Amino acid sequence: YTSGYLSSAELFDLATGTWSETGAMTTARELHTATLLPNGKVLVAGGLGSAVLSSAELYDPDAGAWTTTGAMTSVRVDHTATLLCNGKVLVAGGNPMGESSELYTPATGVWTATSPLAFYRALHTATLLPEGKVLVAGGFGNGGLLSSAELFDPDTETRVLTEAMAYARELH
Repeated sequence: YTSGYLSSAELFDLATGTWSETGAMTTARELHTATLLPNGKVLVAGGLGSAVLSSAELYDPDAGAWTTTGAMTSVRVDHTATLLCNGKVLVAGGNPMGESSELYTPATGVWTATSPLAFYRALHTATLLPEGKVLVAGGFGNGGLLSSAELFDPDTETRVLTEAMAYARELH
């Protein structure tokens, strides 16, 4: 593996099993998140470029082009991004802002801070559950690998610790 920040993007055609180039991102990056939005656009947020990034951009598949959108309130890499049932995107944790979380509103392109994580965590998972809550689990924190887990409720924008996993893990 060689580290390299790329601005290039490619599309996969499921019918033919082939890749093709599309418009380049406005910022070269790696270790970012990419989230498919309900309107068909793709939100790319954060990551690592010449430094840790707070920038975000949207890919429009109809135009084959990227445009910048509002920047996150914090720089972050190794974070998660989860599309919520209400259409917003929850970004949680990552380095160096491991306890912070924020919400992206696609209609306005604005990020707003929301309740922080109970623990500093990066390289964790964030899974949307059927009832609309997000389970954030594991990762790497100030004390090493984490087994802790917490639930984010998008209706109240609050977090509650839940039972820990049997084993600490990251990148799962």
